Amino acid sequence: MSQARGAVVQVADIGADELAAGVGARTLLDTGAGEPGLVRRQIELEPGAEFEGSASSAGELWFVIEGTGEFAVVGQPGVALRQDRGVLVPPGSSYQVRAGDQDRLRLDAVSLPGPHGAGQDLNAPLSRDFSDCEIETTGDRQFRVLFGPGRDCAVATQFVGEIPPGRAPDHSHPYDELVLILRGRGLAHIGGAPHALAAGTCLHLPPGLTHCLENTGSETLRVLGVFHPADSPAAKLEHSQ
Repeated sequence: MSQARGAVVQVADIGADELAAGVGARTLLDTGAGEPGLVRRQIELEPGAEFEGSASSAGELWFVIEGTGEFAVVGQPGVALRQDRGVLVPPGSSYQVRAGDQDRLRLDAVSLPGPHGAGQDLNAPLSRDFSDCEIETTGDRQFRVLFGPGRDCAVATQFVGEIPPGRAPDHSHPYDELVLILRGRGLAHIGGAPHALAAGTCLHLPPGLTHCLENTGSETLRVLGVFHPADSPAAKLEHSQ
């Protein structure tokens, strides 16, 4: 699919760039099309590996898919990394990431668009665990917002959604959204066309694009979403009949 109509990619199909010894990064999607947009990367560190980097000018939203480690911004206390923990990275900050000595560390990292700071008055990284976030519902689906309006991030939203077996009605959103499948199998119906979903599938859903996610399996379909500008995952555009 083209970026203008959305996109569907598989993590395994994208080559990794070496950031340091034992550290690889895959750029999954860039929604900018020549202008600043959401950029999603997946970063993998072998046990004990580490690297240094700099956050985008508007900050970044990270999520620990698996493993343990530490995230540190220069001059600030470090943040422990563990599975299902989100991290809000200060705009333009210099950071260091180190994986634990026992397990591979795999991270989702989304750079946010906008001018420097973009409303984020933040010097130190913030972290929040999925299990500590309030359960919200839309229809038969649950989601938990880790960062968003009223949750320390006014410019974008990061959430984890859980979709039971079945299909929801087609809908669209007023924001630009990136979705990563963390667990389960299903179909993404995008603009009337079906696309297979499995762990490692990444979607770009532009504002107004009609879509729905269908869980075709027997277990919960678990997704990690980041969208800009900030809003609720339940926000939908009205569609004429």
